[in-house]
Amino acid sequence: MVGEYSDGRIEVEFFPDGLLGSLTETFMGIQEGSIEAGVIHPYADLVPGGIVNDMPWMVNTYEQAALVYGPGGIVFDLMSDAWEDVGFHLIMVGAAGIEGIGNTIRPLKTPADFKDWKFRVSGAVAYTKMIENMSAGTGLTVETVPWADLYGALQTGVVDGNWTTCLYMVEERQCEPLKYWTALNFAFDTTTLAMSGDVWDGLPADLKDAVSDAGLAAEYFTYEYDFRGEMVYRQQLIETGEVEIYIPTPEEISAFREAANMPAIWAELGTPYLDQRYPGQNMTQQLLDELARVRAVLAGE
Repeated sequence: MVGEYSDGRIEVEFFPDGLLGSLTETFMGIQEGSIEAGVIHPYADLVPGGIVNDMPWMVNTYEQAALVYGPGGIVFDLMSDAWEDVGFHLIMVGAAGIEGIGNTIRPLKTPADFKDWKFRVSGAVAYTKMIENMSAGTGLTVETVPWADLYGALQTGVVDGNWTTCLYMVEERQCEPLKYWTALNFAFDTTTLAMSGDVWDGLPADLKDAVSDAGLAAEYFTYEYDFRGEMVYRQQLIETGEVEIYIPTPEEISAFREAANMPAIWAELGTPYLDQRYPGQNMTQQLLDELARVRAVLAGE
């Protein structure tokens, strides 16, 4: 789309599947100028403000996510600043699914069902804190496993569970080792495309427009593709019985959310960054108020 929207003045050479290195190596390559752009998840060890992108229990539907993570949304605006702080320009935040929790042990219906699991976590520190809080006292342990190794780790029992989406269960074939999945809908997984801030600053206005317009079109595509895929794949999993899917009641979801203790996670991880980046603005409360407003608007309140 960049090539089309720029009338061929920008040609993008695509290197899939880590051909340019790991996520961290790609990030460093963009910072040093050997790579112009990349799909990089904003883990907080790379992008300190990325903690905002990965706070769980902010949204639980695609509709909410579109208003929060899309251009003009509060998370998009905060993440644009966060990427700028590390020398990048944010092009788009695409959809990657609504997160639930899969496992190989038992249906997850209450926090007590985490008993004695070995749970795969990543660099999303707020997610990890959430899992630790929700499973407190159950004997669950967390294991950091690279995404590329997750299938094998589930298959061999290195880990018993992980956060995942219906999309990943089908397209990454996680449905083969997994036996159960609970539609907890605790977070929105994202795909982030960012480019070198120096490269962006060097583009004339019309080519900046071409890149931005292409990013917006691609974002629309990912939301539509993933939303449809989520429905189709969930139905496929239900019909084939490959994974037993559990849909918790609102009361059961509330029990998980209460156990997650999100106020403490915000106080430890989110608010210190936001207070430093936006002094005197009480940005945490602004963000939480906007999330509540979006939920109310979509609920017709």
